[in-house]
Amino acid sequence: MLSLPRSQRAFPNSHVGMSSRDQNTETRLLKQQMTDFIDEARNNERKLRRFQALELKLVSLNSILELIDSLLNPDPAVGWDHASLLLFDPKHEVQHIFKDEGINLEKKPSLMFVSSMDEMEALYSASLFPGLGAYRPSKHARLFKHEHKKPASVVLLPLVRHGRLIGSFNIGSDSTEKFVRGVRTDFLEHFAAVVAICIENSINLERLKRQGLTDTLTAINNRRFFDQRISEEVEAAGRSGKPLSCMLLDVDFFKRVNDTYGHQVGDLVLREVASIIRTQLRSSDVLSRYGGEEFSALLSNSDIGEAEEVAERIRRGIEKRIFDLLDLEPFNITISIGVATLKAEANTHLDKKSADILIGQADQVLYAAKANGRNQVVCALAFFPLGNEISPAGS
Repeated sequence: MLSLPRSQRAFPNSHVGMSSRDQNTETRLLKQQMTDFIDEARNNERKLRRFQALELKLVSLNSILELIDSLLNPDPAVGWDHASLLLFDPKHEVQHIFKDEGINLEKKPSLMFVSSMDEMEALYSASLFPGLGAYRPSKHARLFKHEHKKPASVVLLPLVRHGRLIGSFNIGSDSTEKFVRGVRTDFLEHFAAVVAICIENSINLERLKRQGLTDTLTAINNRRFFDQRISEEVEAAGRSGKPLSCMLLDVDFFKRVNDTYGHQVGDLVLREVASIIRTQLRSSDVLSRYGGEEFSALLSNSDIGEAEEVAERIRRGIEKRIFDLLDLEPFNITISIGVATLKAEANTHLDKKSADILIGQADQVLYAAKANGRNQVVCALAFFPLGNEISPAGS
C-alpha cells in the first residue's frame, strides 16, 4: 500500500532569529525530508506498477480456477505475506465448479466459502470499506486458520458488486506497520473493485459454459460434457496407471412408464433415477445423462471390483424405490448396468480411440445385461494393449 515518509514534519514559517548553526540544521532536515519524499514516491510508484501488472493479469484470465490461484499465490514482488479468499456461495455453485474440475477443496485451505450473508456481513458491520489494523484472533482467526504463523497486521478488502457483498479478499503482513488504521485506502478500494469484477465475470462465464454442458431435465451433466471428460480421464489413467471405470446405465422398459403414466411422470422418474445414482458416487466422479433414459458415469481410480460394488448399490437403490403418486397405482422400476474398467501400465499413451473402446465395452456389457433378463450388472475388464474379459456381476 502507499505510504508517507517517516521524516515528514511541518515547515517553519521563517528563519528570523535563528543562528547560522540552527539554519544549517534546519536545511539538513529539509533536505532529508525531501530525500524521504522522493524515496517514498519511487517506492509507491514501484508498488503501483506491480499491482497494475497483477490487475492486468487478473482481467486477462477467463478461468475462475486460474483467477483464484493468481490471487492466493501472487508474484512475491506484489508484497504480501499471507492471503485468503472468502466467497459468498449460498447454493454451493462455485464449490461445484471446483469439484467438477477435480479440485480437492480440502487442499486449498486459503479458499473458504460461506452460505449465510450474516457471516459475510459480520466482517464489515461498520462499512463496506477496507479494514486495516493489527491481527485480532477474535475477528481474523478464521480467515488465516491455514497459516501456522499468523500475520501481524491485516487488511480485509470487501468484494462488492451492485451494492452487494460477494466475498472478502484478505491480506496479511508479518510487519506490524504494513497495514495500520488511518491510512488512505483509495488504492486498496480500486484493487478490491477490480478483484470483485473479475470474480463475478469469471463465475458468470462458468455459468454460461455449464448451461451448454448441463441436462436441463435432470440437472446433471449432458452427453457433450461426458464426451469431453472421458478423453481427459482416459489420458490421465494412462499417465498414472490407475484404473478408470466407465458405467452405462439404462432404465428398463422406460417406454412403458411414458405410455402408462404419461411423460410428466416419466420426467419425474428420470430426475429421481439421476438423484439415486448421484448419491452413490463420489464428488470426483462424473455423472451424465447419456441420452433418453440412459446415464453414464466415470469413476476414476476405481478398479472393476469397486465399480461393480457401486453399480450394485445403484441397482438395488432404484429397484427399491416405490413411486407412489397421487391418483396413480404405486409402481417401481429397474435398471440395467454395464461396467467397463480400463487398466493400463503407467506412462501408457491413451487417446480418443482408447476412450471409444472403453465406451464400446461398457455398451457391449450393458446390452448383455438387458439380453440376460435386465435388472442386473455386467462387467468387462479392459487392458491396454487391449484384451478383455466379460462376466456377469457376481460370477
